[in-house]
Amino acid sequence: ECVTDYRKMLERKDLDAIAVVTPVDSHHEITMAALRAGKHVLCEKPFAVNVAEAREMEQEAAKRNLVGMDVHEFRFAPQRAYIAELIDQGYLGQLRYASVNADLHLGAWLQRQSPARLGGGHGVLGSSGSHFIDGLIAWFGGLTSVSANARVLTPGGREDMLSIMLDFARGGTGVLTYTGAATVAQGVRIVLHGAEGTLSASQPGSNPLPEGKVYGGKPGETALTELPIPAHYHPFVDDRDHRLLPFRLLVRRFGQGITKGCSPAPNFTDGVRVQEVLDAARESSAQGGKTITLAQD
Repeated sequence: ECVTDYRKMLERKDLDAIAVVTPVDSHHEITMAALRAGKHVLCEKPFAVNVAEAREMEQEAAKRNLVGMDVHEFRFAPQRAYIAELIDQGYLGQLRYASVNADLHLGAWLQRQSPARLGGGHGVLGSSGSHFIDGLIAWFGGLTSVSANARVLTPGGREDMLSIMLDFARGGTGVLTYTGAATVAQGVRIVLHGAEGTLSASQPGSNPLPEGKVYGGKPGETALTELPIPAHYHPFVDDRDHRLLPFRLLVRRFGQGITKGCSPAPNFTDGVRVQEVLDAARESSAQGGKTITLAQD
C-alpha cells in the first residue's frame, strides 16, 4: 500500500514501527505522531531542528516505553566499531587529543541540502559533521564546552567549511575540521592520542568503508602499525552499497530493541546529545567562535 499522508499510515494496526527519513524539519512532527500512535521509531539524522524538539521526542518515547533510535549507522562500520572496542580495552588510556580532519569535495550534493532555517540539516555540520560528533561522544563521553566557526567558501552555496573545538567531561580535547569545498579532496583522517597510545583511521570519502583499516602505536614507537580488525565486525558482505553493512546492523539492533523492550544506542538520548552540540556550534559560530558551555546531566 502506498499513501501520501503519513497520518493514514499511522492508523494501521498491523504496523509496529516506522522509519522517519524525511527532511529534518519534519522529524519532530512525524516522530511525535508515530509515538502517540504507539509505533517504535527509527529516525534519520540530524535528529531535530533544535534541542527543544529533540528532548520532546526523547521524553515522548520514554513516557510510552517505545523504542527510539537515531540513524548514526557508522558506529557499526567495522573500522569505527573496532576503535570503540580498543578504547574500551584501554588502548589509549586517558584521552589527550582527538582530531577529525575531513577534506572533501561535495559539490552539487551539498547545494541540495536544506536551508539554514532547518537547523542541523544544512551544510556540513548536520549532514556529515553530526556523524563524527556522535562517534566522538560514543567513544569519549559527554562534553563540557563547544566553540565553532563555520564559513561558506563556495559563492552562493551552503555552509561548506567548519571548525569545532570540543572539551570532554572526562578529560581531553577534540577538534573537528571539515570542508566540503576542497579543490582536490584528500579524504578523512581520524587520529586519537591518549596517555598510553595512539589510534588512526582514514577513509577516501565522506563515509567509512567496510574494508577500512585501523592503525595504532604505543609510547616510544616511531610509526603506527595496522591492527587487524576481528572478523566478527564483518558478519556479512553487501556489495550493493558500502553503507549497507553498518545500516543493516543498526536496523538489526533496532529490531532487537523492540523484542527486548529497550532502546539500544544510538538512541534518542544520543540524538539529544548530538543536537546539543549542533545547537551550541551554531550559536558559537554566530558569536564569532565564543565558547558555549553545555549543561551536564
